Amino acid sequence: MKISFIALLLVLLTNALPAQGISEKVNTDKESSQEHNAWLKQRFSEQHQKLIPVIAVADMFYACNIERKIDAINYPLTDLILSMDKNRLAEKLALCLGNDTIKSDVAVNFGLLGCFHEQLVHLPRVERQQKMLLVKSAINSLSSSERKKSFTQCVTEQAIHYLQ
Repeated sequence: MKISFIALLLVLLTNALPAQGISEKVNTDKESSQEHNAWLKQRFSEQHQKLIPVIAVADMFYACNIERKIDAINYPLTDLILSMDKNRLAEKLALCLGNDTIKSDVAVNFGLLGCFHEQLVHLPRVERQQKMLLVKSAINSLSSSERKKSFTQCVTEQAIHYLQ
């Protein structure tokens, strides 16, 4: 049985905690984080639902543009999400995807790469590059449905981050 992509990357991307009290600390932090995220979703449900598609399109365009270099500007992901007009962003993604549709495996893969890029942006360049290689490897090992589910989870977490 395959481990969830998010769980796998969580293990790969987080620093090890000290051995003593790990499970208690993780459980407490996880419960607190889940409660906070649930509160955010409830409090900002409408904003959260409007933000999710913008983030998904931004993630896809960001990674697509890096690979296919359709636009001369490498926009910061935050600018794509918070500043760019959503119609302009959608047009840029359509241009970048070309014959691939927004629901294609190619687009989902770009979305995952964009989403995880944002999660790793705080790391030094070399470490970020190494971890992105692990992300790419993990993406290649997942089925299409697992990649879509992982992308949905990642975008949901990003939306929560932008609401905080």
